[in-house]
Amino acid sequence: QVQLVESGGGLVQPGGSLRLSCAASGSIFSINAMGWYRQAPGKQRELVARITSGGSTNYADSVKGRFTIARDNAKNTVYLQMNSLKPDDTAVYYCNGEVVSSTWGASQGYWGHGTQVTVSS
Repeated sequence: QVQLVESGGGLVQPGGSLRLSCAASGSIFSINAMGWYRQAPGKQRELVARITSGGSTNYADSVKGRFTIARDNAKNTVYLQMNSLKPDDTAVYYCNGEVVSSTWGASQGYWGHGTQVTVSS
């Protein structure tokens, strides 16, 4: 059993910044990767950013240069620093973890409940 808990969402003006956090807890043996996805109304869920245990990162083209993903392995936590926010960034942001649990022994995907980010003037 693994849980992902997000925090940091909210309302921000265009051009502003937010930092999202996601902490994984539970029966964790190791975490292969963690990432952020988002889903706007009427759209598919899309990858925003992902970071592997080795530090490799991937970003959506729409956020490249504005968002930065980082991790704190000691806390099993991933962060998403979002700068120069635009109204098009408005979405529910979901944390994802590729986790090897101590009870199952194989990598599985886990999702947080999502946190709303609204960029509006």
